[in-house]
Amino acid sequence: MVFDEDGSLDPTLKFLLYAVLTLAIGKMIWEWLTEDVSRWITDDLWSLIAAHPWWTGCVVAGGLAVLILLGAILSSRPGRSTYVSPDDAAVAQAGDVVEAEALTFRMRQLAAMTATGFEQACADLLARDGFRRPLRVGGAGDLGVDVTARDSEDRLLILQCKQYQSPVGSGHVQKFNGTARPHHGADIPVMIALNGFTQPAVEFARHHRLILVGRPELRKWAHGQHLYDVIGIQRTTL
Repeated sequence: MVFDEDGSLDPTLKFLLYAVLTLAIGKMIWEWLTEDVSRWITDDLWSLIAAHPWWTGCVVAGGLAVLILLGAILSSRPGRSTYVSPDDAAVAQAGDVVEAEALTFRMRQLAAMTATGFEQACADLLARDGFRRPLRVGGAGDLGVDVTARDSEDRLLILQCKQYQSPVGSGHVQKFNGTARPHHGADIPVMIALNGFTQPAVEFARHHRLILVGRPELRKWAHGQHLYDVIGIQRTTL
């Protein structure tokens, strides 16, 4: 395939194209340097510097000053906030401004995260969608809940996030069913799987009114669609 599921050029093809382009440009530059520039540097430019050393120094110093000034201006320009996972060395402090509405993830980014980072990414996507108090609570003894949040109607959303390399089986879905509503009081129990679910898991979830977010749905959500639009829940303005 030329493009992957995120709409990006296939990495192998991209590498080959960049390699061909780099070789072509390198060949052009080499021919230009060996034929014209070397003579210009050794003869014309050196003669100019020897004749006007003071002005040459001023030009070089001025050029360096301009480059330093441009670098300072560009580095101070505001831009999109960088996603911060719990595994990052620098953790965002309370009160930091995060452009949650602009947050998106590529599927390969989600696949490369740790399990904790994947849970945090789901919590951050809920924040982007306007859910209230999204919180990652996953860990040892979480009893099937990784992320909690409330929507505009104060309904409790419970997420369990599975970053498994293979589809999630019905056993995991059954365990989630046993705790999501009875123990946690979930109004909307959602199970998210990076690589989807087995057919028995899908059938069990349908029978017990559990919401499954497989790979196609996760991609839509991660790419910018509201979660409720992806899973087909009517929503008011959050």
